[in-house]
Amino acid sequence: MRRVLVDTAVFAYALGAQDPRQGPAQALLKAAIEGRFSLHASVEMVQELLHHRLRKGRRREAVADASVALDACTLYPFDETVLSRAVVLVATCPGLGGRDAVHAATALVHGIDTIVSPDRGYDGVPGLRRVSIEELLAG
Repeated sequence: MRRVLVDTAVFAYALGAQDPRQGPAQALLKAAIEGRFSLHASVEMVQELLHHRLRKGRRREAVADASVALDACTLYPFDETVLSRAVVLVATCPGLGGRDAVHAATALVHGIDTIVSPDRGYDGVPGLRRVSIEELLAG
């Protein structure tokens, strides 16, 4: 089964307020449940989703959304190896921010070569291929 690392934005769109990207993001989660591919993530992805929802003052929604992400993904720790790789990625990939570097480093450290995300900041990461939600569903 194809393994893909999933960016926080996918869950934010799938579980959030009405947005044009909500339908495709929900279809991606459904396809993963059906076994078309397996979703993988850093524990930081779930923490980021939880943090984002809590910032909006939606405690119950935050817990529910984080629980969906916990159940849907194989999770990897944010450890010293991932942190070291993330620091190198920030230094060498100008378009990549700190949290995204953690996600990218998690993928690379754990042998996952594809990340599903709308964020083009991942495009310059050596060894990692970013695909959009729509590309993943079409493939």
